[in-house]
Amino acid sequence: MDLDAKVPPGPLEKKWDAHVDSIRLVGPRNRSRYTVIVVGTGLAGAAAASSLGALGYNVECFCFQDSPRRAHSIAAQGGINAAKGYRNDGDSVFRLFTDTIKGGDFRAREANVYRLAQLSMGIIDQAVAQGVPFAREYGGMLANRSFGGVLVERTFYCRGETGQQLLLGATSALAKEIHDGHVRMHPRTELLDVVVADGRARGIVVRDLVTGAISSHAADAVVLATGGYCNVYFLSTMAKACNVTATYRAWRRGAGFANPCFTQIHPTAIPAAGEHQSKLTLMSESLRNDGRVWVPRKAKDGRPPSDIPEAERLYFLEERYPRFGNLVPRDVAARNAKEVCDKGLGVGPTGYGVYLDFRDAIQHAGLKVIEGRYKNLFEMYERITDEDPRKLPMRIYPAPHYAMGGLWVDYNLMTTVKGLYAIGEANFSDHGANRLGASAMMQCLADGYFILPVTIADYLSRNPAGEAKPDQPEFKRAEEEVRERTRRLLAVNGSRTVLSFHRELGQLMLDKCGISRSRAGLEETLQKLPDLRERFWREVKVPGGDGELNQSLEHAGRVTDLLEFAELMCMDALTREESCGCHFREEHQTEDGETRRDDAEFAHVSVWESGGPGGPPRLHKEPLAFEAVPLAQRNYKT
Repeated sequence: MDLDAKVPPGPLEKKWDAHVDSIRLVGPRNRSRYTVIVVGTGLAGAAAASSLGALGYNVECFCFQDSPRRAHSIAAQGGINAAKGYRNDGDSVFRLFTDTIKGGDFRAREANVYRLAQLSMGIIDQAVAQGVPFAREYGGMLANRSFGGVLVERTFYCRGETGQQLLLGATSALAKEIHDGHVRMHPRTELLDVVVADGRARGIVVRDLVTGAISSHAADAVVLATGGYCNVYFLSTMAKACNVTATYRAWRRGAGFANPCFTQIHPTAIPAAGEHQSKLTLMSESLRNDGRVWVPRKAKDGRPPSDIPEAERLYFLEERYPRFGNLVPRDVAARNAKEVCDKGLGVGPTGYGVYLDFRDAIQHAGLKVIEGRYKNLFEMYERITDEDPRKLPMRIYPAPHYAMGGLWVDYNLMTTVKGLYAIGEANFSDHGANRLGASAMMQCLADGYFILPVTIADYLSRNPAGEAKPDQPEFKRAEEEVRERTRRLLAVNGSRTVLSFHRELGQLMLDKCGISRSRAGLEETLQKLPDLRERFWREVKVPGGDGELNQSLEHAGRVTDLLEFAELMCMDALTREESCGCHFREEHQTEDGETRRDDAEFAHVSVWESGGPGGPPRLHKEPLAFEAVPLAQRNYKT
């Protein structure tokens, strides 16, 4: 497998500009001859499809929602980072770059991360021009706040609904291109396979979710903007329909999958209320700007929080990390929350929750100011829990939230399959082993608006337009494989629901490949997963047929892929004999319980190649070099 990252030579700060100056382009008169498929309409997909359409390419855009605006990006809350330096607090492009490299525990590619920091400023300008209503100071300047893992205020926000507003901007641009005829939209259509011929991505096979019809679509390039795979844990903050199918099918067709075990467990979500719950709700990390995280110092303390005096409260993040306090990175906050709950100090009915308390902030700044920052989040919490966070502390606990792992891509965002691109959360990202808060939307929009529309031209210009046709043998074979999988699912006719298997998989993965992992637990899981898959194919019941709207069939197909992908996650976690960022191996920690990296052996991207039907995956490695930011142990204490 060729892992040439195609990082341009020269000084770090000049690589991107020099690359743009040197790559091949497609002239305006020729762009309409090229067809580009974009799968997904979240921030990355909508930005890419609208930008490519505006450039004059012929774009076919697919989503399985009934409208592009229903993509999961709409649920993002807290904000988007940019190195504008409005606060005059020492921020810069280089500081955003170093914070991201350090936050990811030195497991990301320097050149990509620096480019992300460079492009961050243009993203804000783009969004403002689209009318995104960012919060503003009294004098009219755009407002900023801080997020975890940094000591500056660089996060732009729209109260607690930043993702919704940014997606409205991106889909408005997309709607214009649809109206102008540059983009053809295919809603309620799910990708079920990627077609590769002669080593190049030629198109996709999809299913119409209303009629069940299977069809093929050919293109000169395919772009996957299909998000992450944290629903492998069943309970997560992701939308219930989020899945791994698109990227997993691409992996089966030859694309390398990078760092699949790097999954982020967000520290601030509403705890599960019972065993029949099907989804968790995020509470924005921005709340940790003013909320203080604590638990009672006494184990199993059943007193109401208002009855617990200050001396008997353990502000565990503030005490352990005095320099960053409650704004440590997500992986650090999540591990510490789990640790205090495992000691019996947790709160709530299950004992797995910690308090996020706004008492002091309200006393200091006043209720009006605090509500101005978080009112919609307070209302969301109150609707779900029937508790008023203005009067009682919120109860929060970590929940699966984001996947840093994804398809391996080079500097141009192309996978190991020529002509197949992955953007946003679908690729292995710029975030290393841990994403800093407010950086996901930054990466999605940088990929979609500014990087892909430029770099894809270099590939298209080297290949004739219109070569792929949906009647080619490769499309017919892929269609038949999709139909056979569907027939096989419907033919089992067992007695268990798809949901029950998904829940069983999620519990197993959360216990053994979640916040912490161990060799024994991972080996146990790798032994259990084949049996779980075998029982699924023997006992699952999928009602209905394939020629109709059938959500049970949709779910079954996604769970089928998750059951296989979970094994790849555990293999990756077992192979990486170190702790870094979100990947916390219990055997590899410092005396005070922090991550212990092994830079001599694991300063690389782990890229897995499919071994084909029945064959074991093969591991490849992309070495990581750190020149601008020397390797160092992360320190959020002093």
